[in-house]
Amino acid sequence: MSKPSTLGGACIIASVCVGAGMLGLPSAGAGAWTLWTVLAISVTMVMMTLSGWLLLEALKHYEFKVSFNTITKDVLKGKVNLINNLSLYFVGGILLYAYISSSGMIFGGLLDINAKLASVLFVIASSVFVLHSTRAVDRISVLLILFMIISFVIGISGLATNIQLPTLLDSIDSQADLSPYALAILPVALTSFGYHHSVSTMRDYYRDENRAKNAILGGTLIALTFYVIWVVCIFGNLPRTQFGPIVAAGGSVDALMTALGGVVNSNSVKQALNIFSIAAVVSSFIGVGLGVFDYLADLFGFEDTKQGRFKAWGVTFIPPLVFSLFAPFGFVAAIGLAGAAATIWTCIIPALLAKKLRQRQPELQGFVVPGGNVTVYAVMIFGVLTACFHLLAMADVLPILKG
Repeated sequence: MSKPSTLGGACIIASVCVGAGMLGLPSAGAGAWTLWTVLAISVTMVMMTLSGWLLLEALKHYEFKVSFNTITKDVLKGKVNLINNLSLYFVGGILLYAYISSSGMIFGGLLDINAKLASVLFVIASSVFVLHSTRAVDRISVLLILFMIISFVIGISGLATNIQLPTLLDSIDSQADLSPYALAILPVALTSFGYHHSVSTMRDYYRDENRAKNAILGGTLIALTFYVIWVVCIFGNLPRTQFGPIVAAGGSVDALMTALGGVVNSNSVKQALNIFSIAAVVSSFIGVGLGVFDYLADLFGFEDTKQGRFKAWGVTFIPPLVFSLFAPFGFVAAIGLAGAAATIWTCIIPALLAKKLRQRQPELQGFVVPGGNVTVYAVMIFGVLTACFHLLAMADVLPILKG
């Protein structure tokens, strides 16, 4: 069998990220607008890449199939591991739940069927790649990323040629201080780079920490490129004052696409944007599903057999599907809620694991993240502050744009 490509792994990482970010960031960043949103997601990309590398460094001391549960239990012990497991499953579950709910509305409208039936069919058709193998997810992720790039270029071309500089820079309300709004973006931005449940999958896939590191960096760079172009084009077309109805609708895909349809005249551009949003939801669902699947297989000790993979499939996909059928939830609200919990296992736990294992084995052989303890503490502080910002926004201490 040929060696897996770095591009394939990068596409898996990018596909995990892009769905949440592309569909959640415009509404979350509407308060801070263009410059502060771009700055927030760029800083988040750097910190989340480093935190993923710290987790990869910690995993090098263990067998390739080992995931979060085993390493956290060994290094940080039971109570911390319980908190980490709960937060990781909560975030993975709520992301799958958000994608399933969105897919039900999208495919229900396209196929003219009940949204709940569309959600069930979507889960069955998409999760089969996860059930089969990581290689299958690799192949479909590359294909979906290509679909996303083509539809993105067609859709963005229509938006890019229509960008209005006063709208992009919010010149109408130029006296307003938008910087406080940037702090409330960070939980959504963090979730938009929340690929960490796939780190052990990448390491096991390549059997080489350095190749996994390159795939992670490639994936986060692809995601950042998409995000920056996307928010610039949207904020250059839709005035800040028009985001109220989108935010009031929970930042749903339909509301965003409807608003964009009002400023783009070309049918081909509208169709390309719809195809892009569909590909983003599908790719993220599959990517997140793979990470949660491997994590739960490690947690419950399921073997890598047909029976074991069916068990892992069941505990991964059935609970979020059931919740999405009975209690649909606002997309951005779900992503923001996930971001607050995700700080535990995307920033704080990876930093603690790397620090403890460096103390346990101070010779620092093999893959080591550059920056020493400065990187460890920076990632940890970033995670703590992001969680605090989310709580402050929920308490209305930090300003957020409301519908």
